[in-house]
Amino acid sequence: MAEDDNIMIEDDAISLEDTEDSNVEDVDVSNIIGFIQERYSRAEDYRYQDEERWLKAYRNYRGLYGPDVQFTETEKSRVFIKITKTKTLAAYGQIVDVLFANNKFPLSIEPTELPEGVVEDVHFDPQEPPQLAGQQQQELESPYGFAGDGQELPPGATAKTLMDKLGVLHDKLMPIEDKLREGVGKTPTAVTFSPAMIAAKKMQKKIHDQLEESGANKHLRNTAFEMSLFGTGVIKGPFAIDKEYPNWNEDGEYEPVFKTVPEISHVSVWDFYPDPDANNMDEAQFVIQRHKMSRSQLRNLKKRPYFRDAVIDEAIRMGENYTKKYWEDDLSDYAPEHGVDRFEVLEYWGMVDVEMLLDQSVEIPKELQDFDELQANVWICNGKLIRMVLNPFKPARIPYHAAPYELNPYSFFGIGIAENMDDTQTLMNGFMRMAVDNAVLSGNLLIEIDETNLVPGQDLSVYPGKVFRRQGGAPGQAIFGTKYPNVSSENMMMFDKARVLADESTGFPSFAHGQTGVSGVGRTASGISMLMNAAAGGTKNVIKNVDDYLLRPLGEGFFRFNMQFDFDPSIKGDLEVKARGTESLMANEVRSQRLMQFLQVASNPALAPFAKFPYIVREIAKSMDLDPDKVTNNMNEAALQAEILKGFQQPAEQPAEGQPQAPAGADVMDPTGVGGGNMGVGMAPTPGEQGFSANNGQTDIEQTQAAGGQQPPMGNIQ
Repeated sequence: MAEDDNIMIEDDAISLEDTEDSNVEDVDVSNIIGFIQERYSRAEDYRYQDEERWLKAYRNYRGLYGPDVQFTETEKSRVFIKITKTKTLAAYGQIVDVLFANNKFPLSIEPTELPEGVVEDVHFDPQEPPQLAGQQQQELESPYGFAGDGQELPPGATAKTLMDKLGVLHDKLMPIEDKLREGVGKTPTAVTFSPAMIAAKKMQKKIHDQLEESGANKHLRNTAFEMSLFGTGVIKGPFAIDKEYPNWNEDGEYEPVFKTVPEISHVSVWDFYPDPDANNMDEAQFVIQRHKMSRSQLRNLKKRPYFRDAVIDEAIRMGENYTKKYWEDDLSDYAPEHGVDRFEVLEYWGMVDVEMLLDQSVEIPKELQDFDELQANVWICNGKLIRMVLNPFKPARIPYHAAPYELNPYSFFGIGIAENMDDTQTLMNGFMRMAVDNAVLSGNLLIEIDETNLVPGQDLSVYPGKVFRRQGGAPGQAIFGTKYPNVSSENMMMFDKARVLADESTGFPSFAHGQTGVSGVGRTASGISMLMNAAAGGTKNVIKNVDDYLLRPLGEGFFRFNMQFDFDPSIKGDLEVKARGTESLMANEVRSQRLMQFLQVASNPALAPFAKFPYIVREIAKSMDLDPDKVTNNMNEAALQAEILKGFQQPAEQPAEGQPQAPAGADVMDPTGVGGGNMGVGMAPTPGEQGFSANNGQTDIEQTQAAGGQQPPMGNIQ
């Protein structure tokens, strides 16, 4: 019993018991293996028609004819016009432009409409005197009014002072606690802070930094490409990994630093098997990802938590079991006949009966023991269970995000560019082949020869300078030239019509991806701008799908990761994730122009109090592809610093005995009395005063004499 008491169980106890001495044969895993294999087979059968659509889309993108296209003996041309590739890359380029506009992800974190636990706005007025001690004591004695005033706290509620609701600004605003008021300042000199917004922006910066460190650019580009081509793009994550940062100590020895960071990865749509009864990820009960791993990759799984080392070694000893699917040869330019030296590993995320979890010795936390089924993560290879854990995320969710290019409300997988223009691509290929074959016939002269008029045994080949010998006395012409009619122009007219239909079916006009020779309204800058704005109407629906099905769930995943695993109090609060992809569609030139127009309107003194000029200036900087944090100042922070420094500089305001008094309005931090001190609260000197830069070194008296001899004001003479 003493030895049993020393057995340590890891946190949450959600993994299979895995020790070096355990006998893996004693664990009956037939139920869970059969359960996952059955769901995998059902998902694979369901998406067979989708695989056929993807194969056709891939062939159209690559310019390859499928087995369903049969050519007759008279058809000589096999040309394939790859308009599908042009349209797909154009759509891919637009999505990438949205994802990486202004060198930042279109993902923002903002406080909720009514943030809880953190005050929305606080303000202080530098010119307002602090509260008297008696007033403060009175407020402390009766913070809730009096009995019967209708302001009683409900049962279970606790008192929370204003300082307790400042969050990240608690320590920063502590020196001016007596001047703080809740809400937005109403006086012209009041300075307003938004603790909820500051916490949201800190969380936003952290998520953007994590996206950059995880290589999200590469993964999101791959997802956007498959989204445009096949109609669906899939992202997996975020997952916690230990990232190695290079570091060398003072002796020159390599001592890397390991840090747990979130990471995302792209999942090919070919390896993604969702619940066949679901139309989106919110409805999916399970998802299975198919991996093709080498021996080294399979062994590396033992370094990850909760993988069963002994079972992985046994699966490797059983040998490679990867079997290629029928579509893999079509995707490869070179398809060898021999097998693939790899292992097939299935990764399952979804609901599992609690009985199956208990059969596999998975410990169920007390708060989850009343549930009949729970979300779990299961890995199998060669009929062996190599990992089984409860879903570690809180709240439990399937860590996959599938975004459709064009939403199909009755199917999980969306519709891509290639499928939308499949028929028009077929028409363009047909008309172009006909035009080429006709041009080949009409470009050569057809020769007809009457052999009865020629001497027998002659070579009938035709070349310049050829001489034919005629029969003596034979009447009539012996050689006739016939020109085949050229109808390729009609075929090309039909080709152009099919190309126009391709523009209509995809919503991507040709001028949107670089077509030249645009006539009519598109010949002017304003005209082409109007055409581009009209063409962006269809693209907005695509970007909206990116926002709803990819960016927002991905941002929420990073938000939950930081709230669950990051203990930095400055990034926590009542926040929400918002995707801003649709806003990125507006051209920067148009946005900058509108902001400048609004700035001119708000410059009217009557309208100025209604405008938020710091926000306007920051948005103008963004529209110019500038970092607003680097090119704009935070006036509220400057005012707060000045107010804090004022308390430390109070003794300096009284000059020493025998020293001259500072001029009225001079900065207490500026001994010259001409402004420009550290605090920035002094009044600027007016023209004619001592120290004014425009005096060109002249004294006040010299300036007076130069002006006509009038005596200066008494305040200017020192």
